[in-house]
Amino acid sequence: MWGGEVSLPFLVSAYGNRICSMMKEREKMEQFLRVGVISSTHGVRGEVKVFPTTDDPERFKVLKKVLLDTGKEHRELEITGVKFFKNQVILKFKGYDNINDIEIYKGMDLLIPREDAVPLEENENYIADLIDMTVVTDDGKTLGILVDVLQTGANDVYVVEPPGKKEILLPDIRDCILDVNVEEKNMRVHILEGLL
Repeated sequence: MWGGEVSLPFLVSAYGNRICSMMKEREKMEQFLRVGVISSTHGVRGEVKVFPTTDDPERFKVLKKVLLDTGKEHRELEITGVKFFKNQVILKFKGYDNINDIEIYKGMDLLIPREDAVPLEENENYIADLIDMTVVTDDGKTLGILVDVLQTGANDVYVVEPPGKKEILLPDIRDCILDVNVEEKNMRVHILEGLL
């Protein structure tokens, strides 16, 4: 995340409390996983359209509540209705009964606590755990930082940002992604011919 090993005391002395505050905020955010983004209102009775960011939109049927990330706080919302329309989920929240109550939340994230997430299978990771990971080639060269994951249907594609260079797209396939270490925030990859 910082482009190399840097001790916390150095960061505090060099950048002050702002860095510590940012690190604590990041740790706090990693407790939660985004399951959707409110894209618009639906009708006039307080329903919203949600673009799901989870692999399984059907999971909204079993969710009882979500946390709305307002940017300043996490507001707990109780889900009272779930419908599906095209690639979106239509949600109704308790206490929000008209369009004026809910339209101010357009564009905001819906989160769940990590402990409420769908359990991972072997060799699966939450996207939130991959972001900001250092990507290193199998010959030990640092390639860059993983900044995004594109979900294409066939396989995910990792967007790696090298310092001062054009981003690199790496397919999430066994021949390319050799090892992912979530605890150490690094990924070892093999660059297939034609990727660079």
